[in-house]
This record gives sequence, C-alpha cells and structure tokens, in this order.
Amino acid sequence: MLDREGFRPNVGIILLNQRNQVFWGKRIRSHSWQFPQGGIDRGETPEQAMYRELHEEVGLLPEHVTIVARTRDWLRYEVPDRFIRRDARGHYKGQKQIWYLLRLVAQDWHLNLRATNHPEFDAWRWNDYWVPLDVVVEFKRGVYEMALTELSRYLPKPDHRNRFLRGGGRRRPDDASPLSASTTPHGLELPPGATFDPDPQCAVGTPSSLR
Repeated sequence: MLDREGFRPNVGIILLNQRNQVFWGKRIRSHSWQFPQGGIDRGETPEQAMYRELHEEVGLLPEHVTIVARTRDWLRYEVPDRFIRRDARGHYKGQKQIWYLLRLVAQDWHLNLRATNHPEFDAWRWNDYWVPLDVVVEFKRGVYEMALTELSRYLPKPDHRNRFLRGGGRRRPDDASPLSASTTPHGLELPPGATFDPDPQCAVGTPSSLR
C-alpha cells in the first residue's frame, strides 16, 4: 500500500525501560541493528499497526507497555534503488513513518523474539537513548535523529528510589552503578533469542527495506 508519492505508511517503535534505555534489535542473520518497525496494513490505524508490530517483532502485548508519545507528523526516508526489489522500482520510493515512544511496564522476560514463525531479530539489548546512529543503515539515520529528537522531550524521569537506603539519602556501599547493557543480571532468564550481547558497534548489514 503506497501513497501517491510512492511512500509506504509505516510505524517505528522506541521502547524504553525504567532507566530510559531503548530496545535495540539485531536484524536476523545480519549485523544491522535498529528499532522495531513495520508497515501499516490496509484498514489499520497507526496505533493498531504499532501494537501488531510490537507483538510480532518483540512478543509484547498492549498491557506490557504504555504509550508515552508519538510524532506529530509523518517522517519520511527514501530507499536507494539497490535496496528495492526490481518489481517495485519506479513506483516505490521509501517509507513514511509515525514513531511511538513506549515505556515497558512489564519485566524483561516478557520480550520474546520468537513470538511468530517469521522473526525479525535474533538478538537484542538495552542501549542509551542517544544510541550512536553509525550502527543504523545510512538512509535511515536522518529519520532516527528526527524521531529521537522530537520524542526526547517526553522522556520519563528514571526512578532511582531502590538505590538508596530507606530514610537516609546515602548510597549503599555495595550499590553498583546501573547495570551495563552488555551483562546479564544474576538470576535473569532471558527469553528465546534474547541476549545482552554482542555489542552493536559493528558494520551495518543490508536491511529489508520493504517491510
């Protein structure tokens, strides 16, 4: 489903945890990392498409998240010809996206990259909100920057109450710094396909641009 200008309607998802870190997925069988995204089917609203893609790509249900904000207008990017299927060249131009900022209100183990028979990611991790965009395929970087910038004003303040002693303001002597995204918390059982490694600071692979 394309608009008159050749752009396919699409949704993008920025998923936050309690530390305002973002979910970062590695494209299956590639070295490309990105946020969840997917096309809007005929008859769907952007919000309906967002919830569908959220479940298909990361296994979450509506009750696992809250909507913090969304972009006001469509954000567009063009796809280079070399990434477009031959049968789509000439009329497909790229994607126009509504981006949603979500907050995870469930536990990490609800994330499941194998919720469907056609997984999009084979690894995931939490990363800082301002994730380096050099790990994103080049033609998407502008949209990522616009979405992150527009939605950053709605970032919730992280809750650090559990890092301090009751009644006192001092930090516990054994209270470590926030857990690195590259380490697995003790006792946490990750869902199938999930990992806190490898580090996404690697070469960008070829994406599936017509999702």
